[in-house]
Amino acid sequence: MGIFDKFKGKKPEEVKSKPVKAEKAIKPEVKTVKAVKTEKAPEVALAKTESKKEIKGKSNQAFRVLVKPLITEKAAHLASINKYVFSVNPRMNKIEVKKAIRSIYKVEPLDVNIANCIGKAVRHGRTHGTTKDWKKAIVTLRPGDKIEVYEGV
Repeated sequence: MGIFDKFKGKKPEEVKSKPVKAEKAIKPEVKTVKAVKTEKAPEVALAKTESKKEIKGKSNQAFRVLVKPLITEKAAHLASINKYVFSVNPRMNKIEVKKAIRSIYKVEPLDVNIANCIGKAVRHGRTHGTTKDWKKAIVTLRPGDKIEVYEGV
C-alpha cells in the first residue's frame, strides 16, 4: 500500500500548483487553434470541390471483392448493352461491389444485380462432392461508359 500513499500524497500538492500552470498553458493553445482553423478553412473548401470531381465511395480492398470478370457468350451479349458480369466473393453485397467497380475501373455503375450460384455436383470415382458456391454480379453502366476487360473478346 506504500505505492498508493505516494500517489495520494502528491495529488493535493499538484492540485494547488496545477490551476496556475493550466491557465497559462490553455491560453496560448486556444490562440494557436483559432489561427490554424482560419488557415485550414480554404484548404477544406478546396478538398470538397476536388472530391466532387473524383468518384465517390472508393474501396481500399477492391481486389478482394471482384474475383474475375466472366467471359461467356451471355456476358458478351450483355456487354453490348452496357452490362458487365463479374464473379464476386460470396460474402460481398451490392454496395461493396459498386465501390470496387468505382475504384478499379473508374466508372460509375448505375445498378448492381447479384445472383447466388450453387456449386454443381461432381464425382471422382466413388467419391461424391460439389464445387464451390459462388456469387455473380451484373453491373449496369451509363450509355457512354465502358470497361476495357471485354475489348479483345
